[in-house]
Amino acid sequence: MQLSQQRILLTGATGGLGREVALLLAQQGAILGLVGRDPHKLSALKNEVQKAGGTAHCIVANLSEASASIHLIQQAKTLLGHIDILINNAGVLDFIELQDQSDARIAEMVNTNVTALIQLTRAALPDFLSANKGRFVFIGSIFGSLGFPHFATYCATKFAVHGFSQALRRELVNTNIGVTYVAPRGIATPMNAPNVDAMWKKSGNAVDQPDKVARLIVKAIAQEQQELFIGQPQSLFAWLNGIFPRVVNLGLKKQTALAREFLPKSKL
Repeated sequence: MQLSQQRILLTGATGGLGREVALLLAQQGAILGLVGRDPHKLSALKNEVQKAGGTAHCIVANLSEASASIHLIQQAKTLLGHIDILINNAGVLDFIELQDQSDARIAEMVNTNVTALIQLTRAALPDFLSANKGRFVFIGSIFGSLGFPHFATYCATKFAVHGFSQALRRELVNTNIGVTYVAPRGIATPMNAPNVDAMWKKSGNAVDQPDKVARLIVKAIAQEQQELFIGQPQSLFAWLNGIFPRVVNLGLKKQTALAREFLPKSKL
C-alpha cells in the first residue's frame, strides 16, 4: 500500500508513540487527522508534521466521554474529505493492585481503550463498506496475550482489543477492508510512570524506543500485515501463554514479587 495521499485518522496522536507515527506518516505524504485531548500539543505536532512535508488537521476529543466517537468521525470526514485508514492508538494505563484501583479509573480505562475504539470503528465502517476499501489499525499490547500482574484492568482491555481485531477481520473476510493488529512490548514513553520504568529496569525487561516501534507500525500498515508482535522474549511468552499458561505462571512468580516494591502506595 502506498501511504502517499492516504487520509489517516490517528487517535492518541500527541503521545510518545503517536507523535512518532504521525511524523513518519507525514514523511510518506499522508494527510493526517490528529486526535488528542490537548489543543496546544496538537497544534505543536501539526507544525512538526508540516515541517516534515505533511498535511495535518487537529481534532480535540476526549475519547472517554460518551458519544465522542461519533462526533469525531463526523469531524474527521469534514476535515479530511474521507478516511482511508483509522489508527486506534489512544490508550491509558495503570500499574496498580486491583484492590486499589477506583471504579472511576476502571471505567475510564475501559471506555478509552475498548469502548471508544469499538465505537470509532463502527462509525467509520459504513463508508469503508460503501467504498469496499480501507484499513483499521489497532495498537494493542503484548499484554493483550499475556496477563501481567498489577496491570489487570489494562490487560483486560488489551485482550479485548486483540479479540475484537480478530473477530472484525473474520467478519470482513469477503471485503477489501483490512485489519492490522500491532502488539508492542513496553515502550519508553511518558505513559509509563517513573515507578514503572524503575521496575522494568530492575527486572531486566527491555523496553523499546517509540521511534523504533513507530517504524515497525508504519511498515506493517504499508505491507498490509494482519498481526505484528514486537519484542523478544515477551512475544515468545505471549505465544507460550496460549499453550502452557501454567509454565508462564511459574515464570512470572518472581516478577510478581519484584514488582510489589514499585507499586504506588496510595489509592487513585
